[in-house]
Amino acid sequence: MFSLNQIDTSWTLFLDRDGVLNYEKKEDYIRNWGEFHFYQGVPAAIASLNPLFGRIVIATNQKGIGKKLMTAEDLQNIHAPMLQAITNVGGKIDQIYYCPDLADDSPNRKPQPGMAFMAKADFPEIDLAKSIMVGNRMSDMKFGRNAGMHTVFLATTHPDAPFPDPFIDLRFNHLVDFAAACNHAKK
Repeated sequence: MFSLNQIDTSWTLFLDRDGVLNYEKKEDYIRNWGEFHFYQGVPAAIASLNPLFGRIVIATNQKGIGKKLMTAEDLQNIHAPMLQAITNVGGKIDQIYYCPDLADDSPNRKPQPGMAFMAKADFPEIDLAKSIMVGNRMSDMKFGRNAGMHTVFLATTHPDAPFPDPFIDLRFNHLVDFAAACNHAKK
């Protein structure tokens, strides 16, 4: 059984974006920085996780680009101030991977593991068996499993998701709760 006290700086943390770092838009996409709203405490939570993990990366499906509702530049205009807000409190995201593809069977669209393999190609020291995927949807959990990772489900947007579940190792209400548990496990 996976335990948070196993984590050290040889581990990698993969985070989904919408519903993990920020509020999701129901049945729509975050299309600009004005629509992006962090959950309370998230930038500081990431900063508290940085010393525990070797790398922290984001893996996010962004179908809004594929649907031509926004551009890759629009996405960059969301991510630049998001990263700055995290940096401002002492946190760091090593890389953001996104998949604009529309096809559900695209190799890079979660739950397929393509974005995990991109991260491993960019950072060869990443050991997917010593990685955790944190997300708020079952597609995130399946992505983690398909890549050989441990999984943490956040009940931010789907609090009624069944647990225990074979795709979910641990469950928390919020990223802040997960960060607190990780920090507590390392004391």
